[in-house]
Parts: sequence; structure tokens; C-alpha cells
Amino acid sequence: MRYKNNVGPQVRRRRYALGWSQSEFATKLQIAGFDISRSGVSKIEARLSYVDDKTLLYLAEVLRVPVQELFPPRTPGNRIYDFMEKLETTRF
Repeated sequence: MRYKNNVGPQVRRRRYALGWSQSEFATKLQIAGFDISRSGVSKIEARLSYVDDKTLLYLAEVLRVPVQELFPPRTPGNRIYDFMEKLETTRF
């Protein structure tokens, strides 16, 4: 199964908003206990690296945002969110 990194652009936007370089962000993640390099941050932001749940939690914590803010905004026509919307309204 092939996974897709959907959070990279939002991570980059938030890091820019905080005024951090990729190196500064990597250092802050390391201080929080997550082992990552500047190039690792670059790969996440460029959507070249898979982001698992653990990584997502560290990113959100260090960026000081809820995890949900790291996902793309819900917009009509976005297949992922159309599917999620359908799941939320389906009763099992």
C-alpha cells in the first residue's frame, strides 16, 4: 500500500509563520524527543517522506497547533475529504 503525506505544505506554512528555519525546527523537534535532521524536515515539507502518527504528534506539539490543523482544509471536490464526509454521515 502506498501512503501519501498530506501535511507537508501545512507544516511548512506554520514553520514560516513562526519564523523558524528548517534547522531551527529540526532542533526544536530534537529537544522534544523526536530524532530528525534538517533534511528530514525538508522531506516532510516537500511531501517526499511518509508521516506516521508519532511524527504527526511531534510536529503538532512543536508547532503548537492541534493535529487537525496540519491536514489540508476541507474543500468540496477533495476526494479524501469527500470520502471522510461520507464516512461521517454513514451509520453502521
